[in-house]
Amino acid sequence: MAGVKALVLLSFSGAIGLTFLMLGCALEDYGATYDSDATSSACRELAYFFTTGIVVSAFGFPVILARVAVIKWGACGLVLAGNAVIFLTIQGFFLVFGRGDDFSWEQW
Repeated sequence: MAGVKALVLLSFSGAIGLTFLMLGCALEDYGATYDSDATSSACRELAYFFTTGIVVSAFGFPVILARVAVIKWGACGLVLAGNAVIFLTIQGFFLVFGRGDDFSWEQW
């Protein structure tokens, strides 16, 4: 039963994060309606590289857009809040459901 409660909580958290992202992109008032360890494998290192690029750009790109006045700072704040909630939800999912199963990342 604890797994079901965790899944519901993670789903709700993801929905809140997506709501923040939508608000940051859609609210007209904000002007946003314009358009490593030694045993690791090369595949894992490549996945870390791409994941780092995605996370850094998810937080950096809205700040750059706000600095050059393409979007307003309120929209930037909503997008950053949405990103934080979504990434924490994903991390929570892996922490809750990533242990104690038969799946192993080593097969990749």
